[in-house]
Parts: sequence; structure tokens; C-alpha cells
Amino acid sequence: QVQLVESGGGLVQPGGSLRVSCAASGSIFSINNMGWYRQAPGKQRELVAFITSGGSTNYADSVKGRFTISRDNAKNTVYLQMNSLRREDTAVYYCNADVRLTRYSNLLPYWGQGTQVTVSS
Repeated sequence: QVQLVESGGGLVQPGGSLRVSCAASGSIFSINNMGWYRQAPGKQRELVAFITSGGSTNYADSVKGRFTISRDNAKNTVYLQMNSLRREDTAVYYCNADVRLTRYSNLLPYWGQGTQVTVSS
């Protein structure tokens, strides 16, 4: 079984910074894309950013220039550095990983349990 465990959420003032992490563990052969999504109250879950195994990145327009996604392939960990945070960034942040369990298996999506990020004064 594969587990994704997020950490690093919390309360931060507008304009502040926060870094969230997500570590994948279990019976993993390889991980393709890793990403961060978020869901605010009353809204649908949306993609924030993703990073490929080769390090290419993609960001939602709302976070470009403020958030940076990175990963440590040796640790099966993805990070999201969030700067210049705004009240509208408040949400539960979920990590996602496309995992291959064996050399010949299909990619399967796994999700973390979510970590709350609250931007408030």
C-alpha cells in the first residue's frame, strides 16, 4: 500500500510564507507526476501546481510567481513553498502522486489526507 503524508500547514498572516511537504511511502517502484491541489470551503478542488519526475513544473495562474513546487526523488517527497500569501489562498491543500507499483504496472493516483492552510490576520 502507498501512503502520502502531508505536513507543514498552519496559520499565517497575509504576505507571509509557508512551506508544505508531502512524503510518499510504501511499495513504490517509481513516481511520475507529483502535485498539489487545494479546496476552499464551498469550492471545487483545484490544481495548484505539479512537477514531473524530470523536474518540469506547471502552476495555476493564481499562484504563479508566488508559489514554487519542488521534489526530492530520493525521498519521494514533494514540497510547495508559498510566498506572499493571500486570504484567498486559504484552503485544505492535498498532495497527489502518480505511482507505479511495479515495473510493468499502470500509473495509479494516490492522495494525501490534506493539510489546512489559513491566511488571516
